[in-house]
Amino acid sequence: MLSIFSFNEFIALIFFCAIMTFSPGPNTMLTTAIATNEGFRRTIPFALAVPIGWLVIMLASVFGIGALVTEIPSIRLGIKILGCTYLIWLALKLCKSKLLHEVNPARLNMGFAKGVAIQLLNIKVWLLAITIMGSWIIYAEGQPSPNPDERLMMACAVVMFFAFISNMTYALAGALFKTWLATGKRLVIFNYILAALLIATAIWTLSI
Repeated sequence: MLSIFSFNEFIALIFFCAIMTFSPGPNTMLTTAIATNEGFRRTIPFALAVPIGWLVIMLASVFGIGALVTEIPSIRLGIKILGCTYLIWLALKLCKSKLLHEVNPARLNMGFAKGVAIQLLNIKVWLLAITIMGSWIIYAEGQPSPNPDERLMMACAVVMFFAFISNMTYALAGALFKTWLATGKRLVIFNYILAALLIATAIWTLSI
């Protein structure tokens, strides 16, 4: 490991990935919503899809696609608008979940394929992938990297690990709240709060 990254580089990468994946965002909000409304097991396909989506974007960045997405205004704006629109649509669907026993298991319909696809509409993920590419893969402590392929594999492994762990953590939190939310109007209020956070996140992505 340390032959690929220096100790300082590896620790920095760990902290960067942990902060970026555990901080609230579209993925963590959706994971919490699915776990709360549909149960912990229903979050597993989505939680597995998130790191796969990250992997696809990381590999795309290697071939320069990430640079096109982040540097060409029309492409960047298109991804922002599509991602924002989709998150708002999901938020509106979430608002329709009123009681746990009335929840349609397919209400959010956020399975593996859609979980991967939504990563491609997340401009934040593209920007983070480009940051990792420039800071830990192409360059090593400010110098051109002598082993970019090995560094890419290690960086992808770290990113995917934290992407999965963070979403499963939020899923567990949502599942633990499920019983408490089943009383009265608690679920309705909780879903409206999550929907508002999703909409706020969607709008925030437009400003990135």
